[in-house]
Amino acid sequence: MTKKNVLGVLVDATNYAEATEQVVAAAQERRPLALTALAVHGVMTGVLDPAHNARLNSFDVVTPDGQPVRWALNLLHGAGLTDRVYGPTLTLHVLSRFADEGLPVYLYGSTEETLARLIPALERMFPALKIAGVEASKFRGVQPGEDVDIAERIKASGARLVLVGLGCPRQEIFTYAMRPLLDMPMMAVGAAFDYHAGLLRQPPPWMQRAGLEWFWRLGLEPKRLWRRYVILNPAYLGRMFAQKTGLWKARPPAPATERPTEFAV
Repeated sequence: MTKKNVLGVLVDATNYAEATEQVVAAAQERRPLALTALAVHGVMTGVLDPAHNARLNSFDVVTPDGQPVRWALNLLHGAGLTDRVYGPTLTLHVLSRFADEGLPVYLYGSTEETLARLIPALERMFPALKIAGVEASKFRGVQPGEDVDIAERIKASGARLVLVGLGCPRQEIFTYAMRPLLDMPMMAVGAAFDYHAGLLRQPPPWMQRAGLEWFWRLGLEPKRLWRRYVILNPAYLGRMFAQKTGLWKARPPAPATERPTEFAV
């Protein structure tokens, strides 16, 4: 019972080793599993959209991607977590195991240019890694029957894992929608594609430990990200302390069960 209520979103009090083992086990057993790593923005997206919150609460694994989410687990539930489970780093843990086990992976999302840089970077890090297939985002909504076609391409490739890099919340909605069609784990990995392709610079370790990654990213992309951090960060902290003091009950919605007919691919 690792799932804990953080502002109504169910987040797992887990670590890199446990999350990695869950993904590897699902791949070996040929069963679906949906995983995402949520920072403040991802949690607040659920808080502000009850339907999306219900989708998030149906995920098998939701890791604390950001330090403030780890702090919330410790403050609200005494989780005792000593580190977050950061999506880009978790991706490397998982790929290392998949390379060792000979389990192929499928990369879905981002642009052709990013994927062209990502593949050789991953192959340098993990020479034994088998990349079964690669598919860039279409940057549009799904067309009738296209979801089934995508699932068939992935299964035909022989992949045992799908890494999804469509950005929050598109990647979570895609993962939720596609999970019933695939007999393998899917990981919504956010900016991991861009980081490992060398297109985004990682902040210094001290900034990551201090929960200041948002400040680093704001400095890199102020026009795109200022609303996310200037508005959502204070709202997150306010709601966290309201939940802690009992001023706000933050009741989690029941996990969603209905597949969406419209989502980004």
